[in-house]
Amino acid sequence: MKAYFGRRYLLSASHRLHSDALSAEQNRAIYGKCNNPHGHGHNYVVEVLAGGPVDAETGMVVNMAALDEAVRSRVIERFDHRNLNLDLLFGEVVPTTENLCRAVFDLLEGAIEPAKLVQVRVEETENNFFEYSGARS
Repeated sequence: MKAYFGRRYLLSASHRLHSDALSAEQNRAIYGKCNNPHGHGHNYVVEVLAGGPVDAETGMVVNMAALDEAVRSRVIERFDHRNLNLDLLFGEVVPTTENLCRAVFDLLEGAIEPAKLVQVRVEETENNFFEYSGARS
């Protein structure tokens, strides 16, 4: 039997949406107030969805403590109370929440085996959320 297990995590981080490939006017037109030179912050909600067969011995898809440890060590410690613009993962890309969502997925993929990472969802605000399910061939 295949099942899914989802868990929510909180992290606070700041970013400035700005592309060096664009002019100052283009950046302001595209990113608006999110292009503030001083940046701005969010209290993100990160949801991780794992899937796989239910282990006959434990009755679980993934060990919650192992999932918590993977998220804590790979995501929370890296991004919580940090400026995303300063992280090497965003050296070549604008630290939009779309790109944060993909980065979280990439950091966790393969870290919760035998379960498979199915999806990462990041809520930026009560109205904005982003989902990423990995690069599909």
